[in-house]
Amino acid sequence: MTLFALGPIGTFSHEVACRLVPPEEVQLLPAIGMVLSNVEQGAGDGVIPVENSEAGGVGPALDGLLRYNVFVVAELYIEVHHFLASFLPLDEVSVIYAHPQTSEQCSEFLDHLGIEIIPVKSNAVSAIELLGNRTGAAVVSRKICEIYDLPVVVSHIENNPHNTTRFFRVSGHPRQEDFPEKCSIVVDPATDRPGLLHELLGVFERRGINLCRIESRPSKRGMGSYVFFIDITTSTGYEESLAELEKLTNIKRFGCYRRLELAP
Repeated sequence: MTLFALGPIGTFSHEVACRLVPPEEVQLLPAIGMVLSNVEQGAGDGVIPVENSEAGGVGPALDGLLRYNVFVVAELYIEVHHFLASFLPLDEVSVIYAHPQTSEQCSEFLDHLGIEIIPVKSNAVSAIELLGNRTGAAVVSRKICEIYDLPVVVSHIENNPHNTTRFFRVSGHPRQEDFPEKCSIVVDPATDRPGLLHELLGVFERRGINLCRIESRPSKRGMGSYVFFIDITTSTGYEESLAELEKLTNIKRFGCYRRLELAP
C-alpha cells in the first residue's frame, strides 16, 4: 500500500514512513494538505505530524484533519533532534533556514544568535536552500546532513533533549480496533455562552474519562470562534460519553486507535 508523507527526502515524516512500510511504498508530497487529499481520495494511507512536545499542535495538520474526510488509525512518537549545518563558521552566517515548528523547538539557541530566520516548508527544504546559498545555515536533522552532505556546526540545538513529535497514520476509511487506547475528536460548538465548555467536558468527567489532550484552533468563521481538538482515553464509558456529546454539540470523530512502536 502507498503511504504518503511530507517531503522532500529526509524529513522526519519521511523517516517515520520508511519505518512503517518499505521505502519503495512511500510517496513524498510537498504539503500536508496534499497528503490528506490523496488519502481522502483513497490513493493510500498517510502519515502526518500533529503535535510536538515543545511547539504544540501542528497547524496545517490540525486544519487538514478538519478539512478532509480522513480517519486516524494509529499514533506514533519519535524523539526529534536538530542540528545547525553550514559551510561557514557560525560568526559568518548571514541567514538561517528553518521550518517554523523547528524554529520553535530550537528557539532558545536561535534567539541567542540573533541571525535572521527564513521560514521554509520542511527541514529538507532548509537543506536545499542552504545548498543554493552557502553563506547561510540550516536547521536540519542528522539524517538530512548525511543525505545532502552538509557540515554540522552545532549539534543538538533543540530546547529540550527529549523533544518528541507525535504522528498520526491516517486512512480514507475508519478501521475497527478491538482494544483502542485513545479516541480523537473535534468539537465545534454551535453557540458561545458562559459555561458551555464546562458543560461539554462534563460528559467525560461524570464517567471518569481522562482527557489526555485538548487544544483550541480558530474555526475560520471569525475572531473569537474556536473548535476544540480532544483526545480521550478509552476507559469504561467512553462510547457513552461520545454519544451524549453528539446530542449536545457538533463533533467530528477521527477514530479510535492504538500507539504503534516503530521499527529501529
